[in-house]
Amino acid sequence: MQTPKILWADDEIELLKPHIMFLKEKGYAVTPVKSGNDAIEECQNGFFDIVFLDENMPGMSGLETLVQIKALSPEVPIVMITKSEEEFVMEDAIGSQISDYLIKPVNPNQILLSIKKLLQNKQLVSEKITKQYQQDFGNLSMNINERLDENEWIDVYKKLVFWDTELIKSDSDGMRQVLEAQKTEANSNFCKFVDKNYASWIQNRSGNAPIMSHTLFFNKVLPLLDNEEPVYFIVIDNLRYDQWKTLQPMFTDHFRIQEDTCYYAILPTATNYARNAIFAGLLPSEIEKRFPNEWVNDEEEGGKNLHEELFLKDYLTRLRKDIKFSYNKITNLDAGKTLLDNVNNLQKFKLNVIVYNFVDLLSHVRTEMDVIKELAEDEVAYRSLTKSWFQHSPLFEIIKRLGDKKCNVVVSTDHGSVLVSKPSKIIGDRATTTNLRYKNGKNLNYNPKEVFAVRHPEEVGLPKQHVSSSFAFAKEDYFFVYPNNYNHFVHQYRNTFQHGGLSIEEMLVPVVTLVNK
Repeated sequence: MQTPKILWADDEIELLKPHIMFLKEKGYAVTPVKSGNDAIEECQNGFFDIVFLDENMPGMSGLETLVQIKALSPEVPIVMITKSEEEFVMEDAIGSQISDYLIKPVNPNQILLSIKKLLQNKQLVSEKITKQYQQDFGNLSMNINERLDENEWIDVYKKLVFWDTELIKSDSDGMRQVLEAQKTEANSNFCKFVDKNYASWIQNRSGNAPIMSHTLFFNKVLPLLDNEEPVYFIVIDNLRYDQWKTLQPMFTDHFRIQEDTCYYAILPTATNYARNAIFAGLLPSEIEKRFPNEWVNDEEEGGKNLHEELFLKDYLTRLRKDIKFSYNKITNLDAGKTLLDNVNNLQKFKLNVIVYNFVDLLSHVRTEMDVIKELAEDEVAYRSLTKSWFQHSPLFEIIKRLGDKKCNVVVSTDHGSVLVSKPSKIIGDRATTTNLRYKNGKNLNYNPKEVFAVRHPEEVGLPKQHVSSSFAFAKEDYFFVYPNNYNHFVHQYRNTFQHGGLSIEEMLVPVVTLVNK
């Protein structure tokens, strides 16, 4: 490891010899200079890991020196040292992108702490996170293998997502591999849990069904309609909980989080089932009966999410909520910009629904385009790509605008997605659906260990298209492949993000309530 190089500029540098000797004893190479001009010259002639600048030097001031050093080496951390505690001096320094700010007189340990914070921060954070995960590993493993209820599974998944996003800051590949093994084990046990309880939740036999797609609006949006402020219900299509946690800091710059949890998306975890259920407040089989002309089954031609506004209007009528509402579905950039231009007009509505369809599009494009597949090769990169989209999207601008208004905001999604890796052979007739994570058809043949099978769709709130129709949902990270041209399709779809099946990432999805700060 190379000796860290420090540049220290102070017009009274001779008085700092004890500090410099202390740093040299700690293993740092210190270059002392007496002026801003000398500091700039040193930076022109060589590289430094960190620069300490006296703010009040004769001639070129510390702030003026800082600007020129940043122009030469934008990435170098600069610590401003000053006698002044005046607010405007601090604001000028911070605005000039300093990395730290110290008030004279400084002692050697203050200097050492600043250096460690700036130069060894990543290593120290990595070591701390690794140690914390090691301490939590045993408790998490024990929880995964206990008989958990619906809410306890949410807690376990949130903890897994927490460590998934934290361990990115760690250099320990070994710990990340351990976490991946824990996530796999959790997914396996979660699928067994859902397999055992799903039918009773749908039929609400036990009375302890979790909040699901068809009860989401009733439980999370409806209570807010009693408040004076307008309510915004924002549904970002196909948003996983880990993706939400990546976006969360950008929301909390403008809102305070009142609740951050997950709900259970219904099966299939696909837009035409889950999102229709959200806005109708009904299960798919109930929607088909109530709206026989609008419901479109898998095997039928035509758009399957064209009537959400109608469903919502009917739902509000059944709830006896005579309110003005707007429904806005955003499927392209121009539509997003148009909504942004009109966002001030939304305040006149009691309820504003915004369905934003980008993440779902991203997952499909990633499957079909090699370039996008490389940009989002794993879950970490997928989260990063989602964050980059949101930062530059009209939706983020809408969120910022809403942050300045009196309103309540609920952010959620219709389902998540899972990174599939294991092919599962399935056989069905020609009318069988094409989704990689679920199949609906007659005479389905599959490996029962890899599938959550529903032989009587009506028992889980699904339409029954034919007398012998059944559903098969791929568990964990399996994806369905027909025996014909098997290797070609395995190669094409392995390591892609898919949805429609049964996994913790697809079913446990975010619902977040935000209030103005």
